[in-house]
Amino acid sequence: MQHKLVSELAAITSDFDSTFTHKNLGNLGLCSRLMTPHRLLDLVMRRSLTYPRLRCLVGGSDLREQDYVTPQQLRRGYSVPMPNMGQIGRYLCDGCTLVLDDLGAYDPTMEVACRALQWELGERVQVNAYLTSGESGGFCLHWDDHDVVVIQIGGAKTWEVRPTSRAYPMFRDADANLTAPNEILWTGTLNTGDVMLIPRGHWHQATRADHGDGYSLHLTFGFTRRTGIDWLTWTADQARKAATFRKDLDAGDLATNMAALIDMVPRFISDHTPVKFLQDHCTESMPERHVRTHSLFGQPGLIVCITSRKPRIIQDGPDVVVRAAGKGITIDGSARPALEILLSGHPVDVDAMRTAFGGETIELIDVLLSEEICAEVTPELRTGYTGLVPEITTPQEVDQLAHALAR
Repeated sequence: MQHKLVSELAAITSDFDSTFTHKNLGNLGLCSRLMTPHRLLDLVMRRSLTYPRLRCLVGGSDLREQDYVTPQQLRRGYSVPMPNMGQIGRYLCDGCTLVLDDLGAYDPTMEVACRALQWELGERVQVNAYLTSGESGGFCLHWDDHDVVVIQIGGAKTWEVRPTSRAYPMFRDADANLTAPNEILWTGTLNTGDVMLIPRGHWHQATRADHGDGYSLHLTFGFTRRTGIDWLTWTADQARKAATFRKDLDAGDLATNMAALIDMVPRFISDHTPVKFLQDHCTESMPERHVRTHSLFGQPGLIVCITSRKPRIIQDGPDVVVRAAGKGITIDGSARPALEILLSGHPVDVDAMRTAFGGETIELIDVLLSEEICAEVTPELRTGYTGLVPEITTPQEVDQLAHALAR
């Protein structure tokens, strides 16, 4: 998937290497295309959001949910919690930080950006938005158990970044990681278009102290990289398939049980290598949320691959196997050129595919839609791609992408 933001971030961060980085976007127009303060507040206003998905902090501390969320009475007598935009506006006027978690669940532009990053990294990506006004501070000095890419969308904010105090810290760990080092790795102000990559375990904090009036809006794309612990956990889950591992550790015959386990473990590990884990991790995730109309409103004009990780196309004799969304689908190998385009991550015009590859392509599209590997592109979803991911809408563009993918 050729996504403008992902291409720029990959160049800035040396393909997302886990090293602290501070640089600038080459295309500042991407900032307003991704998000604006007004769009963020509009998203908040139109949804039933509660803590912890919506948080409001004053002086670095969380306010009570009832301070900014109010039950809205509906005609039939029940109520729905809705953000109190009047109260939120007053907090913003006085100085606060508004945090919206998992923005990709509500906004198509953020959804597509997260999907493109997931394809690039092979990891799950979540984006959060932070809108800070006045001289309010955010979270106190802390570290995250995942890498984050910070993009300053508007305004300015001052950051302090320190090194790790424990190598490769985890959310669930053997030892606590409570004391920040005294060394300061970087301190400075992020302005519109500035980007930081803060690796896991690096201590950091952000504030608008001494900035006076105004605001800051930044997005953080967080991704947790897989570790040896994840591989061992996956291997243990695979072991549930074997009766030897499911059998009781009977104290009366413990020696026999232990001998069987000790004999089986090396062979089991060799059959479930880290390489196999990495492959399965990228293809075993469930289908993404999407609209399914089953052509109730007419045949889809555009379709796009919506898997959370990039699909794998594996040659299997005369056939190919598509591994994606937790499925393995066998397809005639002659369909591979069309399949490569349909699974490219670009919105693709159905008529252009029919013209380029023939009528049988419609059957292939139907299979991909029914298996929830692809989805029809609704007008709302289309806004997430516009200007960021090229659409393939003509037979000529189909041919160009086919040649590009073949290289």
